[in-house]
Amino acid sequence: MSRKCVLTGKKPLRGNHVSKSNSKTNRFQYPNLQKKRIFVPELNKSIRIKLSVKAMKIIDKVGLMPYLKKEGLTLADIS
Repeated sequence: MSRKCVLTGKKPLRGNHVSKSNSKTNRFQYPNLQKKRIFVPELNKSIRIKLSVKAMKIIDKVGLMPYLKKEGLTLADIS
């Protein structure tokens, strides 16, 4: 699995470590991804997806199916 949120599309950002002597080395900032099992009442079953914590907060507030409808996605797109 990639390090990418299936709902929000968050992925690693690339930057540099900058030392005191101003030498630069590569570094990555990874999103806070979690594997989460979510119950979908419309289908009466659970699905397991890799989400960012930001996406979990959105799902708690709005719900999974309304959010997918707003974004123009289906369950087949995310699982």
